[in-house]
Amino acid sequence: MNSHLFNRSLGATSPQAFQQAETTRLLYALQFAPNVQYDSRNDNEGEVKRHASKAKEEAEAGVWAHPAGVNCLEIDVFEGRYLLSGGADASIHLWDLEEPENTSQSCLHRPLGTVRKSSSSHKFGITKLSFYPFDSDAFLSSSYDHYLKIYSTQTLEVSASFDLNSVVYSHASSPVAGHLLVACATQHPAVRLVDLRSGASAHSLAGHSGAVLSVAWSPHEANVLATAGSDGTVRLWDIRRSAGCLGLLDLEDSVGTTGDNTLGRSLRPMDRRKAHVGACNGVAWTDEGDYLITTGHDERIRVWSTATGANALSHFGPTIKNANLSTLLPLLPPSYLAASGKQKMFYPNEKEILMFDLLEGTLHKRLKAPGLAVAQARGSTGQRNIRNRVASLAWRNGHIELYSAHSDGVIRTWMPRTKEDAEFEADNLEEVADAMDRDESRKRKREALDEVYRELTRDTITFR
Repeated sequence: MNSHLFNRSLGATSPQAFQQAETTRLLYALQFAPNVQYDSRNDNEGEVKRHASKAKEEAEAGVWAHPAGVNCLEIDVFEGRYLLSGGADASIHLWDLEEPENTSQSCLHRPLGTVRKSSSSHKFGITKLSFYPFDSDAFLSSSYDHYLKIYSTQTLEVSASFDLNSVVYSHASSPVAGHLLVACATQHPAVRLVDLRSGASAHSLAGHSGAVLSVAWSPHEANVLATAGSDGTVRLWDIRRSAGCLGLLDLEDSVGTTGDNTLGRSLRPMDRRKAHVGACNGVAWTDEGDYLITTGHDERIRVWSTATGANALSHFGPTIKNANLSTLLPLLPPSYLAASGKQKMFYPNEKEILMFDLLEGTLHKRLKAPGLAVAQARGSTGQRNIRNRVASLAWRNGHIELYSAHSDGVIRTWMPRTKEDAEFEADNLEEVADAMDRDESRKRKREALDEVYRELTRDTITFR
């Protein structure tokens, strides 16, 4: 840090390079923040203010955001203030990250509002939550109950509901388009496009031979969509074209020539192009749109050039785990946090979070999630034992903060803790200890003086 400051004062380092060096240092310093907790118990009793000792007792007994498990998280990109969490019990909580109940022992968050299972809300577990791309006053939710719903963030009331007649694994809306189409990944092999303007399913994109597990819109091209399915294929679509599909990604293509050869013939038949050997349950774009990242049941993460469709051959080692049918998305922090070509990626790897270099595949850090390997989920049917795993990740814009959803019902926060932070905390603890020692010394002296006074006053004084 001091060297960067010195180089910056000499003008040898540009402001952008200095910022990237500092943010990269903070990324490497991310650690679990045990004092930040999210508790939704008794939230249906109104705005109940409890004493700090009561909150401490509950924290020691266990704090849950969703007793049946947390399936997904979403943070608004406008203020980076509001967090949405979806549970396996069909509940949705809205949290304010800037207004916790602070005590001497913890920073306790209570939900601003809650959507519970009802006739108008979801009946089964939530699969995906997303704020409206141009306004955080509304958000979308999808569920295993076949429905896509729109909620008002202010009232948490359902504004619209769409029955897709299939399990909805994920959904996505374009961050740049004005067409208001929501792409839905469902158990049906066709990608469903729901038009929020007309309130109807606009049309379907047919091509996958199995369930569609993940969808993602291009961050720059309003009509380009990437989808991943249980057939192991990743398809790119232009929704304006009648044919629809632009092409398929091929794990054996490392130069980007899968399209046509010089004779106009395909180099590899369409039915043999696979992005993964097994189901592909995650697809995500970098914020610049240069690369596409996919995850699959072959326990591989692959990076693709969106300009050529070539496999970048990034190797992330043998530690990758991926066995669940639900959508599993890697998290890509904003690219401006690191130098060009050095972007980082976080991957939810069962009970831990792995931080990789996106293009080189180098493993930089393991973030170990505390807790038991087998957790007890509390649902409407009672308690059941489930394997504890990281289900979803979310990044808070404007901060170096990572949030993770876990199947044990807990939301965990990861914040930077640098060497300077540790030294500062140690100094504070030392000052507190010195102050306590001084108070104890004063107390002992006072007790000694009081004892002398009592001894003197105990004797009877006689005047002659």
